[in-house]
Amino acid sequence: MATVDIDSGTLRKAVRELVPTLRANGPATEERGWLVEENIELLEQAGVFRSAVPRRFGGLDLPLADQHAVVAEIARGCGSTGWVANAWISSAWIVSQYPDRAQEEIYGTSGGSLKVSGGFTPTGRATRTEDGFVLNGGWRFNTGIRAADWNILAALVERSDDVHEEVYAIVPASAMTLADDWDVTAAAGTGSCTSSVKDLFVPAHRVVDGFEVLEGQVADRAHTAGTGREYGLTAYVMALSAAAYIGMARAGLELFLDRLPGKSIAYTHWEEQRAHPHIQFQVAAAANKIAAAQALADDWTLRMQGAADADERLGVNDRVEIRSRITYAVLLAKEAVDLLHSVSGASVIQRAQPFQRVHRDIQGLALHGLMAPLGGFEAYGRILVGLDPDTEFF
Repeated sequence: MATVDIDSGTLRKAVRELVPTLRANGPATEERGWLVEENIELLEQAGVFRSAVPRRFGGLDLPLADQHAVVAEIARGCGSTGWVANAWISSAWIVSQYPDRAQEEIYGTSGGSLKVSGGFTPTGRATRTEDGFVLNGGWRFNTGIRAADWNILAALVERSDDVHEEVYAIVPASAMTLADDWDVTAAAGTGSCTSSVKDLFVPAHRVVDGFEVLEGQVADRAHTAGTGREYGLTAYVMALSAAAYIGMARAGLELFLDRLPGKSIAYTHWEEQRAHPHIQFQVAAAANKIAAAQALADDWTLRMQGAADADERLGVNDRVEIRSRITYAVLLAKEAVDLLHSVSGASVIQRAQPFQRVHRDIQGLALHGLMAPLGGFEAYGRILVGLDPDTEFF
């Protein structure tokens, strides 16, 4: 299957040009609790959902740095749209970690453009059958399920012994039942509702062992060796997710600066807020935090891509360090927006002001368990003091 005539530069330019439209659609996206159709259609037309699909199936198969730049640019326009795009792209890449038969079934019918969502907390149950598994359960925070093509579900296998066995199953998104329970104060437009299945049969070729897929031990190496796209599941998903935070932080800085000309400081003699040294300090501090977050991203994408290009897997210490750096970049992006919010004045809480939505979105998404610094810092700190990381998520 031939790829479409798009390269990374063309895609990044197309997404950059969509930023004003995505930003203008922000209020409607938030109000309906899901992306407006125009956002999805524009990203589809630009080729965004081809980003991580292998070239042999008609995708763009972009390197990590380009995928990161695309997600950051989308989030600069709309945090919710950036978060959903991140979920669809990263989960589409996860399909490449499945056996060939599953890839042929999923990628081979996609035309090179694929949207995959996922519930990665093992809150479901899988019962083994002769030729597959039967799934039951519900998964909260299923970002992107409302318009996904396929969905990845984590489930615990029912066993008669005490052995913990977790599997990741891929099912058609149309097989999921969706609850109308997404009523939140942040990332409202992501539509990350609870999804569930009852007695859903999944054939064996679309189910993989959870530990093996985390360790990259499932995919057929005849196709993946030497492709430069074997990053490791946790590191890849986290690295791409971080782009959304950096994009939102950039949006926050832009929107803050847009409001400055002619804006006074209430109850003072300062007729120009931008003339006040404290404002200048806060703007510089925020800009530097964003630049530092991007510098960290440049480092980890370079390291991850270098290892993938060499067909090598980064060691445990490197992967734990990268997880910590990713969570620190997220913290820096959030702090940048917090700084700007603290000097924005009371008028910023008006819903007509797009900055308040950026602030709420990044505050809420920074609570994500995998992206919060608590786990990332603890694992890295343990490594630094000579202990094992005490987690398999790196």
